[in-house]
Amino acid sequence: MARGEPVRVAVDDVVQMRRPHPCGGFEWAITRVGSDIGMRCLTCGRRVMLPRARFEKRLKRVVGRPDAAGVDGQQ
Repeated sequence: MARGEPVRVAVDDVVQMRRPHPCGGFEWAITRVGSDIGMRCLTCGRRVMLPRARFEKRLKRVVGRPDAAGVDGQQ
């Protein structure tokens, strides 16, 4: 199977995974990007690290990205 381009995610992106966390939450905030992806559950605050391949397999969709204009509170 040919591999495509890696999924583009950045720190502070919110993603939805295919299966829920044991706390019941589906949404996670990205805290680290590299060969491993760091995530924080938005429901309970638990932090986990996943290898990028496993992250891409379990990813359902990118829910939101922070605005480039509103990051520092000014427009």
